[in-house]
Amino acid sequence: MPSNAAGAAFAGVAPEPGVPKPDPVLVVDGLHKAFGGVVAVDVEHLECQRSAITALIGPNGAGKTTMFNLVTDFERADRGRWSFDGRSLEGMLAYEVPRTGLMRTFQLTKALARMPVLDNMKLAAPDQRGERLRDCLLRPRWAAQERAVEKRALGLLERFNLDQMRAEYAGTLSGGQRKLLEMARALMAEPRMLLLDEPTAGVNPALVHSILDHVRELRADGMTILFVEHDMDVVMGISDWVVCMSEGAVIAEGPPASIAENDSVIDAYLGTSRIEAVDVEGPG
Repeated sequence: MPSNAAGAAFAGVAPEPGVPKPDPVLVVDGLHKAFGGVVAVDVEHLECQRSAITALIGPNGAGKTTMFNLVTDFERADRGRWSFDGRSLEGMLAYEVPRTGLMRTFQLTKALARMPVLDNMKLAAPDQRGERLRDCLLRPRWAAQERAVEKRALGLLERFNLDQMRAEYAGTLSGGQRKLLEMARALMAEPRMLLLDEPTAGVNPALVHSILDHVRELRADGMTILFVEHDMDVVMGISDWVVCMSEGAVIAEGPPASIAENDSVIDAYLGTSRIEAVDVEGPG
């Protein structure tokens, strides 16, 4: 369910593509990416409101994951401008983007399968002095920081109900547990915005509810969330704002209720009009 604070922030914001937001944290302008003759992303303008949950929806091949890859510099855009919290991200290397406060997860989880869960977490902590060549043999220089990193990692594992798995290899976790681990690991860098690529895909229903509860808690903590999702029940139940893409472009934006009634969104998903869809389904 959308939060009262986010709902108030979106009051008076028109449900239309590219609409300005009261306090945008991620801003995209003229973002374009083509693979050969196929245009994957062609976003004229998009803003994500701070401390809100925005869902990014669209049919397969709409360009959602490619857009994630572009704004986090995992792929190079053909052209465009994009910024996070007023800072341009253009031309950064992928490993530099998290230092700005923007983190992302992946549709296919990236856990290091042959490392324990706790070590997966600790590895994600930024700016560890023990990783520097000049300091690695001088443990007193980084021992206190290492203890702090481990304490934070254990706290996050407890928060995500994975503390009992801390000594297990990450490869032994279920698909849903790996999704939780990836979210927890992303938080080791203390981001201000989190991009989640299909966080509930392939997850059993019990863990889906757990993941969504964690997303709501992150919003309550002030974090901004942008997530890709295909399950419309999830989208309608948790989002403050919804953006719909089709063939690389943003075709609709708005609160969940307006998106559910938007003819452009219905056409993009069903390839037909609302009346024709009802006729196909039959009466009742």
